[in-house]
Amino acid sequence: MKILVTGANGLLGSAVTEEILRRGHTCIATGRAPQPRCADATVYAQADLCDPQAVQALIDYDGPAYLRLGRLAVESVTDAIPGYTFHLGQGVTLRDGSDVTVIATGMMVQMALKAAESLAAEGLSVRVLDMHTIKPLDGELVLKAALETGAIVTTEEANVVGGLGSAVAEFLAEHHPVPVVRHGVNDVFGRSGKAEQVLEHYGLTTEGIVGKVRRAMELKF
Repeated sequence: MKILVTGANGLLGSAVTEEILRRGHTCIATGRAPQPRCADATVYAQADLCDPQAVQALIDYDGPAYLRLGRLAVESVTDAIPGYTFHLGQGVTLRDGSDVTVIATGMMVQMALKAAESLAAEGLSVRVLDMHTIKPLDGELVLKAALETGAIVTTEEANVVGGLGSAVAEFLAEHHPVPVVRHGVNDVFGRSGKAEQVLEHYGLTTEGIVGKVRRAMELKF
């Protein structure tokens, strides 16, 4: 079984039914904790508008898979990586840094890169990871970031409860506790509208990520 979810009418992560239209920002959490018959589901949210390698990997995957797409046109991040090859379950380091790590998924990846560039002007060295596969989580890459930078910010255009932020926090709580600050939809009811306005409404912006990074740095010390 393969499930593809994209935006409709600008709602984050919405799908075709009215119930999902209202609750679309919880779809990653639903994918991470599905019914037992789909307990081995793979959950993927791509940063680029279209990543043919990722789509083919999901088609070839022997098991239930869930692909989440955004509606906004975004800049490609994988095109800038020499020899890039997609692998399910393996995140990608897009920018190195030593002070704090931003782990992003979906369209928040581009904003995370812009936030890192902005913070560099303030003297902060921000690592950026594209965690395209949310389940299974690339624990090795997350642990490396926690050990080397000592603070984590997660960012997703989805509910922070049960999504990427929860996955990272759960993993680090067991393996190497460090400050984890989650950025996303704060467990509220979804709204419909123009995509840019909906993102702004929920604080899913470059400035929102910058604020969360500053908070993580406060907790780090």
